[in-house]
Amino acid sequence: MNREKKPTAVVMLSVIIAIIAAVNAPVIQQWAYEFVNETITKRDLVAETKNYAYRNSPLGFIGFGALGFIGSQGILMLLRRIGEMITRRWDRMAMVDKVNLFLGVIMGIIVSLPLMDFFQTINPDGNRAIAATIRIALIVGLSSLSIYALRSMEEVLPWANAQGRPKQTNLKILDTNVIIDGRIYEVARSGFLEGRLYIPKFVLEELQHIADSPDALRRQRGRRGLDVLQLLQAEFPLEVGTYDRHASDEREEVDSRLVRLARAVGGELVTNDVNLNRVAALQSVRVLNLNDLAMALKPTVLPRESLSLMVAREGNQPGQGVGYLDDGTMVVIENGRRYIGDVVDVVVSQVIQTERGKMIFGEVSGVDPDDRSFRKPKKQDA
Repeated sequence: MNREKKPTAVVMLSVIIAIIAAVNAPVIQQWAYEFVNETITKRDLVAETKNYAYRNSPLGFIGFGALGFIGSQGILMLLRRIGEMITRRWDRMAMVDKVNLFLGVIMGIIVSLPLMDFFQTINPDGNRAIAATIRIALIVGLSSLSIYALRSMEEVLPWANAQGRPKQTNLKILDTNVIIDGRIYEVARSGFLEGRLYIPKFVLEELQHIADSPDALRRQRGRRGLDVLQLLQAEFPLEVGTYDRHASDEREEVDSRLVRLARAVGGELVTNDVNLNRVAALQSVRVLNLNDLAMALKPTVLPRESLSLMVAREGNQPGQGVGYLDDGTMVVIENGRRYIGDVVDVVVSQVIQTERGKMIFGEVSGVDPDDRSFRKPKKQDA
């Protein structure tokens, strides 16, 4: 079970509060002694019992110090969680909602000031608790009313109409798959990837989790990704976790946090994940897909063009052979079975684009396609 690590600042503040509580233990005990006797038990203290006899006991110093340390840690951690929750909700809000909230609170405070003076004038000697409650109610009520009014008029507000896509920051956000793939290093070295490279901490944690996987294949892929990051960090300025506050909700999936982060900072996602590509495109986030880049860099082959390549193996249909271009594109060669292991000239007859890439069909140059006499494959030695 993973336990949340307490921040150093929380521990230090808890130590300071514990010291203060221990030093003031006699004062606290004396106040508690007087409060219990005079308020709860209604007993008047005479001179000989005015002071608490054990207020300077060492146990008091130790007890109040420990109580201050433990209690302050609980309170500080609670305040930290509340602050993180407020920050997450604030980061998720659209810019127009942030402006409306800010202006609504300011307007509520301004409008409530004359009303506070009015209530103070008509009841100058009123109960302070009631007066404070009225002030708080006025500020909260008028602020809520102002925010509602601003939201209902969003269509005519200038800052609502001016909102749009965030300014592009030329920040390239790498996802887990593209790091494990490894080609990103060669692309960056070639100079085709401009801007700053950015690795979110949650991507780094996912990569480390994969590298520690009990499955040997996943572990190997994770370690290869960490090696790629080391190569990138050695040659390029690589930022890690600087903007993660824009996607701080750990309950979200990594892909959702990547899209949210890219939208918030105006960055571009670098990936080879088809699903992430589609989700990001639907949310107007620019994506640089390495698979699309690899497809674009493949040489264009046209029908009736001549290619020189080696027939590597037998095809699926009778008489067919299969060869490969330098980039791995498969070429199906009619009547090419007899030339397995040989380099032949192939005339392209058809090019088909599929989801996995291009498939090229061709025929051996100078061979009659109606010739059905095929050379028998050589028998391999046992």
